[in-house]
Amino acid sequence: MRPARRDRDAVRTELGVPPQSPLLLVVARLAAQKGLDVLLDAVPAIADRASEPFVAVAGDGPLRGELGARAADEGLPVHLLGRRDDIPELLAAADLFVLPSLWEGPSLVIMEALRAGLPVVASRVGGIPDLYSDVALLVPPGDAGALAGGVARALGDPELAERMRAQAKRAAEALPTEEDTLDQVLAIYGSLAGR
Repeated sequence: MRPARRDRDAVRTELGVPPQSPLLLVVARLAAQKGLDVLLDAVPAIADRASEPFVAVAGDGPLRGELGARAADEGLPVHLLGRRDDIPELLAAADLFVLPSLWEGPSLVIMEALRAGLPVVASRVGGIPDLYSDVALLVPPGDAGALAGGVARALGDPELAERMRAQAKRAAEALPTEEDTLDQVLAIYGSLAGR
């Protein structure tokens, strides 16, 4: 992922994030698999525990209309940003990364969040626990109360959030680079070609 090219405060101002509000970021396809309905279920409880959260969802998909209508009808502080080309800037502007998926693979977007040094709250599904259990707060999938509790815990405890940021940066250093991936693919091709 390329580095952010714009200032954190400028991005937050562009999005309309009030200065005192924590910015919770989700980057996901707007599809049932991503558990965004669970996120919307959790937002009122998050708002009860955190000062005016601003929830930004970057991505597009078949549930955009339904999710947008629900957020508007319920007056939720959820902002569907659509497809974005400035994910590094959004990550740099965020206070917390949230991924409420109902099922997931290893989740590259969590890798990007860790590289940005963000605390992460995610569902304990698929490949996520194997890769991120020591650096993210993991909650049961489909459990809005647990999701709200994890988010509130990360936002409400500055020492925990700072530890999570430090852990994210350390974990990011151990993540494979593009060169590592290319070397691995070439090694596989080489072994297959040798047969």
